[in-house]
Amino acid sequence: MTGNHRNSNITRRRAIAVAGGTVAAGGIAVAGYQSAFADTETAADATATASATSTGECMTLMSSVTEGPYYLDGALVRKDITEGKSGVPLTLRLTVVDATDGCTPVKGAAVEIWHCDAWGYYSGYTTANPGGSAPAESEEGDSANDNTYLRGYQIANANGVVKFETIFPGWYTPRTCHIHVKVHTGGEKEDGTYEGGIVNYTGQLFFADDIAEEIFTLDPYSKHTGSYTTLDNDMVYDGGGASSGLLTLKAVHKADPSKGYKGFLTLGIDPDAENTGAGSGGGGTPPSGAPTGEPPSDAPSESASPSASASS
Repeated sequence: MTGNHRNSNITRRRAIAVAGGTVAAGGIAVAGYQSAFADTETAADATATASATSTGECMTLMSSVTEGPYYLDGALVRKDITEGKSGVPLTLRLTVVDATDGCTPVKGAAVEIWHCDAWGYYSGYTTANPGGSAPAESEEGDSANDNTYLRGYQIANANGVVKFETIFPGWYTPRTCHIHVKVHTGGEKEDGTYEGGIVNYTGQLFFADDIAEEIFTLDPYSKHTGSYTTLDNDMVYDGGGASSGLLTLKAVHKADPSKGYKGFLTLGIDPDAENTGAGSGGGGTPPSGAPTGEPPSDAPSESASPSASASS
């Protein structure tokens, strides 16, 4: 069953250039981004992290699922992946642990995420119809690079933690709201790139329906109307909670969801296992003329933004 909103494999070359993104503006106040993206961790954040990393959850291997049809090689190493995309700010704090060895942190794990924008469009596939009725991706008028926005890597620190600054994803038919994620280990970061190693985990991160529904009534999300899929009816989410990718979410300002959310999750992986990304579930079919998977020559560079940094 679906809800209804009214107005409201290419070769895997793990090459990634260090680059920064610009903080999204347009439709959401910049102050909201500054608040949601604050790099300090409050006592409430620590509590949320502890909840998301409870022993019962982190000792369970994450459920691997399909990488979906919108994966691209060459994502940039950066904390802020927005590139000027409008939307409700979302700060992700993901912790990678070895579920086969007492939940010890996996230092140096490369965590990669990618997701659609507020209207359901992915970078590299901006002509793919997200379903329902939405403006063309080009109508947003942002400064984003159409081949790189809302994609990026971070390298886990000694505590296994990575942090990303992004926006709350939109939706596209026939999927629920989600973020794709891969965890790589065994490679090396050299001259701003990450080469070699293996993919240990391929999965997706999910959002509680009530929070997603509230977000989708806000601008710019409300310009995409039509039927969306709830968690219970999604073809990928299996109802397993945190071990299946369900995020713990904390509002920056409870009375004003437009100010953003912080999301927490522990990714329990097996660093000796390899996952191809061919797990269960679908995710839609990409359009013809798919991109090559290599970053464009004019992709953002490290000098373009001082915000590019490893997680701390």
